Amino acid sequence: ATISNIEMRLQQGLEKCSELACVENVRVLGAIGVVELKESVVMSEIQPKFVDQGVWVRPFGKLVYVMPPFVISDDDLDYLTHAMYTVLSEQ
Repeated sequence: ATISNIEMRLQQGLEKCSELACVENVRVLGAIGVVELKESVVMSEIQPKFVDQGVWVRPFGKLVYVMPPFVISDDDLDYLTHAMYTVLSEQ
């Protein structure tokens, strides 16, 4: 995957997160996707939810961000952004 392809797929996959009540902002720059929340996450609560979805995402304060490897497949990237949406929709 090229960085521009990753950027496009992150934008498409994370766009629907902006509709969630808990989300302040969604932004993508290159191969970095960030969902900024209105409130800081509670790591002990949210981390197991990501693991249950089969992804390893480490939020930081109000930021839930991903920096997928450049070799990620389109299917895996779509899975990752869907998992992020799923977990955040439960916040």
